Amino acid sequence: MTRTDTRARLRRIAHRTAGAGLVILLAACAQVQTTQSGLVGVNRTQTMSSLVSEAELNQQAETQYRQILAQAKSRGALDTSAAQTQRVQAIARKLIAQVGTFRPDARNWAWEIHVLKSDEVNAWCMPGGKIAVYTGLLEKIQPTDAEVAAVLGHEISHALREHAREQVSRQMATGIGLSVLSAITGNQAVADLGSSLTEVMFTLPNSRSNETEADRMGVELAARAGYDPRAAITLWQKMERAGGGGQPEILSTHPSSQSRIADLKQASEIVLPLYQGKKG
Repeated sequence: MTRTDTRARLRRIAHRTAGAGLVILLAACAQVQTTQSGLVGVNRTQTMSSLVSEAELNQQAETQYRQILAQAKSRGALDTSAAQTQRVQAIARKLIAQVGTFRPDARNWAWEIHVLKSDEVNAWCMPGGKIAVYTGLLEKIQPTDAEVAAVLGHEISHALREHAREQVSRQMATGIGLSVLSAITGNQAVADLGSSLTEVMFTLPNSRSNETEADRMGVELAARAGYDPRAAITLWQKMERAGGGGQPEILSTHPSSQSRIADLKQASEIVLPLYQGKKG
């Protein structure tokens, strides 16, 4: 067999194998709606892979969260200020009390909130409701309670919508394609481009649609919890001004823009009566 014939044969095998991989991938994916729409109208149908179940992702998040807390405790960086911790936990609990608006089952999640001593301006909520706020956000941004509610509502909304699982599902699609290519070429470096599930959950930037959904749901959670939803606008404006020569860590995974501010203004106006009703 000539070299040309060999290449042609490999190409035919690659096409057949890739086709089989695509069939497997499509069979493993489902169109789901993780949350109810709320007043802000988050209605996008999401594609999730059954190869990465909600339970499996929550378990991985639980394991990672325990490791992060243990490391912080060993450095003397876990809940170092009782006042800061109590403040953040009180605000978070008011928001968590409202999650049933979007997702009734989330009321029963094992929610947990801690403050980590770090100069980073950051906060996050892992799948299943594991929350961390960094002291850098509290001390450098100097947020009001309503602004803390804005950032926590945003992060909680990412968890409610299972955006991490959605990202993992997309990565699984890439991974299957890379595995097929690796099997044909024998190039392990190609297969290694499919990063670990942990990396997908916590280091990749969120998509524009995911950010918009978390913004809109976050302001509704805040308003229902009794916080002025318009604080989300001032919060992200403060974020953009922070950091001196560099951007806050949170903006690397939650990019901001003028269009984002405009959308927040619109969403805030929709839910403002909820907040005003709480005040009355």
